[in-house]
Amino acid sequence: MPEPVLVRACRMEQVERTPVWFMRQAGRSLPEYRQLRKRYGLFEIAQQPELCAEVTLQPVRRHGVDAAVMFADIMLPVLGMGVEVELVENVGPVVAAPVRSVADVERLVVPEPEESVPWTLESIRLVRAALPLDQAVIGFAGGPFTVAGYLIEGKPTREFKQTKSCMYGSPEVWHALMDKLAEAFGRYLAGCVSAGADVVQLFDSWAGTLSVADYREFAAPYSARVLEAVDVPTIHFATGDAHLLEERAAAGGDVIGIDWRVPLDAAWNRVGYDRGIQGNLEGALLLGPWERVEREAEDVLRLAAGRAGHIFNLGHGVLPETDPDDLGRLVRLVHERTAKAVA
Repeated sequence: MPEPVLVRACRMEQVERTPVWFMRQAGRSLPEYRQLRKRYGLFEIAQQPELCAEVTLQPVRRHGVDAAVMFADIMLPVLGMGVEVELVENVGPVVAAPVRSVADVERLVVPEPEESVPWTLESIRLVRAALPLDQAVIGFAGGPFTVAGYLIEGKPTREFKQTKSCMYGSPEVWHALMDKLAEAFGRYLAGCVSAGADVVQLFDSWAGTLSVADYREFAAPYSARVLEAVDVPTIHFATGDAHLLEERAAAGGDVIGIDWRVPLDAAWNRVGYDRGIQGNLEGALLLGPWERVEREAEDVLRLAAGRAGHIFNLGHGVLPETDPDDLGRLVRLVHERTAKAVA
């Protein structure tokens, strides 16, 4: 049976075109999704398999991307751990009772995904059944560090004062929490793979707030455990972590996802050409004139130099203000510029 082009690219095989998908492509800029959000919250959509599958498939049909990334949120797995989370509009995840002590950690359970998120697994089955064989299903989880930050702070932050206070002052709490998160997320992603996910991505969005030494001590071992929990290709993504590229690569991932701040060729040279790289067009470019988008996208492809293992993506998620038609144009541009015969 033929494998999806994204899977083959992750394995550093020569492919007939550079695969394209977009982080946060499910929803965000699509008017049909916005209509649904007038009636349903994010968690409500995620917990209804038919609806979740439809939202996941909408951008695949509209843009012609090479993969469907599941409509979900990195906080979804912690619901089954006994954490009460509310996704507040224009704020982000807000945790009712932040985790601050050993007792708080001990109250958390490490669930089996079949019991805690059966709707997610059914959504994956529906999406996989609906897609052609050359298009992949991507499951994802948050990096343990990033999710731990939300659990400890209680809400989004850019300073991570409480988080770092816990790391430095209460390492027993920190490591106990990270141990549970790594175990839970590893099981979650393994469940997604069993349900039909072809590739998984680890989003460690806030890892860049750590120094190299702190990343090695407090984050990397736990990200590595999650990435090692599955037997499909893995993508390891973070943003704002140019100082950590080598460290993130050492922690694991068949493909290293990079943001827009570092030239793609320089990043690939640093993480090593023995693995793939994903990125890295600046998403805000799509809010400007198409001529500049085209020029910058072609520059990303030029820096990739046709090497095996490149996956075209934005440097972060699709911005809600993005014109959906421009996303489709971008997919076609990349496919046309990189099309080639493969023996």
